[in-house]
Amino acid sequence: MIERYSVASSNVVPIGYDEQSQTLEIEFLNKSIYRYFNVPKKMYDKLMKEPSKGSFLHIYIKNAYPFSRVG
Repeated sequence: MIERYSVASSNVVPIGYDEQSQTLEIEFLNKSIYRYFNVPKKMYDKLMKEPSKGSFLHIYIKNAYPFSRVG
């Protein structure tokens, strides 16, 4: 299980990252949970520094990395 941390966002609740597997886990306000695979740590670090997590996800992660809905 990936540990997730709450973030200030109008679209995203918690975000988690597993550096060993390069897996990013996102839970959205509608309670859906997605895992994005092969996400480099530097991309995760950039996401966590962005003031708009939802916009960053949409632009840089959503269509760039394979994903799976897990919840």
